[in-house]
Amino acid sequence: MGDMRIAVYAFDGSTMFHLAVPQMVFGEVARQGLARWETVLFNESGSEISTAEGYRIGGVSDLSAADGADLIVIPSWHDDRRVPSGALTGMLRSAHAQGSAVAGLCLGAFPVAEIGLLHGRSAVTHWQALDEFHRRHPTIALDRTVLYIDHGDVLTSAGTAAAIDACLHIVRTRLGAEAANSVARSLVVAPHRSGGQAQYIERPVPQPGGTVPIAEALDWAVEHLDERLGVDELARAAHMSRRSFIRAFKESTGTTPATWVRERRVEEARRLLEMTELPVDAVSARCGFASPITMRQNFAAAYATTPSEYRRRFRVPRVVPPISESPSGTGTPESTPSYPRHVADILAT
Repeated sequence: MGDMRIAVYAFDGSTMFHLAVPQMVFGEVARQGLARWETVLFNESGSEISTAEGYRIGGVSDLSAADGADLIVIPSWHDDRRVPSGALTGMLRSAHAQGSAVAGLCLGAFPVAEIGLLHGRSAVTHWQALDEFHRRHPTIALDRTVLYIDHGDVLTSAGTAAAIDACLHIVRTRLGAEAANSVARSLVVAPHRSGGQAQYIERPVPQPGGTVPIAEALDWAVEHLDERLGVDELARAAHMSRRSFIRAFKESTGTTPATWVRERRVEEARRLLEMTELPVDAVSARCGFASPITMRQNFAAAYATTPSEYRRRFRVPRVVPPISESPSGTGTPESTPSYPRHVADILAT
């Protein structure tokens, strides 16, 4: 999955941020030499656009630029949620039928739904537009808690900055976690955010400092994935009662402790499969799964593949240092490679 052509739809009223996100994330892939990914802006007429901020952007191609694209991105949508033009609708349906993936980021989920690509599927969009989306498309199952939903050929994401998460997910899916981590580090963003946009829906603001114990508990949990991490253990790490912890955890992360722990364990399993030669059974034990079968089930649910197949596709080749003569002349290596154990080690680099 090296070469990839990505066509990004540009329309009058687009914000600079929405247009920039896919170009920056996917452009960083090319800049780092991780793969040959190319992005192009397009619209129906191939004419320059005026952004919401008042800037003029030229160099926009017409619909033919999306022909044969591996991925077509609708980075947002018009404020009036208008129905997409017949020309755009026809192109998207044709491209999708011919194998192009389509991503509707933020309000871009609206045109993707309008042209029928989400029929019988789940979707997400900006939380402020969820009720309107449901009224217009009641048969589409909305998930109000996640940052993005990927069906393989169609992807939707939550509001604004969640587009970064969705684009990094695309990098991760096609090139592996290490590539996504490298891009994220360059952009100075988290390679993967847990929880969902439920964290950002308007609600009473917690008291200052109220989430610090939760953060301490999460830091502790990441370093103890191979141990039992039930609610009681996490609450003790946060020095909180069980009831207070559950309530504060939901407010802070937008998810449940069990879901958060499962996500961290699956993420660590993915990293170990890429970066080490540990057998799957050993990976399972190190990540705290009850059994290798449990790990395989959770891994398949998260990434739609088996741990063994994932390793085959994304295993990072181990670089063995050259043999150098030791002072005793035995010819043993001066050092052997070592790999960080926890996700936090990667994020710190």
